[in-house]
Amino acid sequence: MGQDQTKQQIEKGLQLYQSNQTEKALQVWTKVLEKSSDLVGRFRVLGCLVTAHSEMGRYKEMLKFAVVQIDTARELEDANFLLESYLNLARSNEKLCEFHKTISYCKTCLGLPGTRAGAQLGGQVSLSMGNAFLGLSLFQKALESFEKALRYAHNNDDTMLECRVCCSLGSFYAQVKESMKIALQHGDRPLQALCLLCFADIHRSRGDLETAFPRYDSAMSIMTEIGNRLGQVQVLLGVAKCWVARKALDKALDAIERAQDLAEEVGNKLSQLKLHCLSESIYRSKGLQRELRAHVVRFHECVEETELYCGLCGESIGERNSRLQALPCSHIFHLRCLQNNGTRSCPNCRRSSMKPGFV
Repeated sequence: MGQDQTKQQIEKGLQLYQSNQTEKALQVWTKVLEKSSDLVGRFRVLGCLVTAHSEMGRYKEMLKFAVVQIDTARELEDANFLLESYLNLARSNEKLCEFHKTISYCKTCLGLPGTRAGAQLGGQVSLSMGNAFLGLSLFQKALESFEKALRYAHNNDDTMLECRVCCSLGSFYAQVKESMKIALQHGDRPLQALCLLCFADIHRSRGDLETAFPRYDSAMSIMTEIGNRLGQVQVLLGVAKCWVARKALDKALDAIERAQDLAEEVGNKLSQLKLHCLSESIYRSKGLQRELRAHVVRFHECVEETELYCGLCGESIGERNSRLQALPCSHIFHLRCLQNNGTRSCPNCRRSSMKPGFV
């Protein structure tokens, strides 16, 4: 079956599927898969089969076709096809509750450079990752992913994606609410504080700042009572973002300064990075170049101190979407740098690196 006939049969299957003749559509697509020699056509029909089995709740079949699709994408050697197939693989594992695998495949999607589909599918990737984090009860990471997905939806006027994210946020809110109920029953103050922080972040992400502020205050009260300084940093970061949303930049800077003091006491570099990054954006908008440069310098000092840079090219890790590779010795490099280096041992410690893993 050639290219033109493959396209015709895919279209025929879509018409049958849209008229609710699902089984007939599946038969047409399966026949295309068996007979077509057109790789692009095979890739498209595999996408149709993945979507159909997902909507029918046949998740094991969905995963089977997603695996075949990624092999086809590798044959095509096209980053756009790889992105789409890795996303389908992530979704399949999400449906089967294989959440760690879902997160891993989503990270692979985000690490693929320069894809046309990136703007269109980036929101779907963030949504799938958020659902996986939610499945693992990692509420803060789930919320961060849902917020990214919402930004994609708003920037691309994607109402369907926005609807799906809101459904996931509803599930997120229900799970946090249930956790709060359990925390109150058992008198678990640390869990109460975490739930209040999550509630506050949810309201902030929805733009409901009037509700977010008192939740942050309650979370801060408990965090202070139990001595959770890192939790206090997270609360103050959320408060600062609320003040930024209200254009009250001086109040935002006051919250950031308090958070920075706590983060430095604890020695948490990641929090310091986030705070310096937020400070940069504030001082840039205020046009204060001296303060802006000071925070840029501190940001890069934190990057150096946490060794968040490639040991070969020296470029900071995370500034651009670049595929990374972690070696068994725990040193991390850009994949392209390792490939260009051409050695089978770690450039830093010279240990053998026969079984690298992707980050």
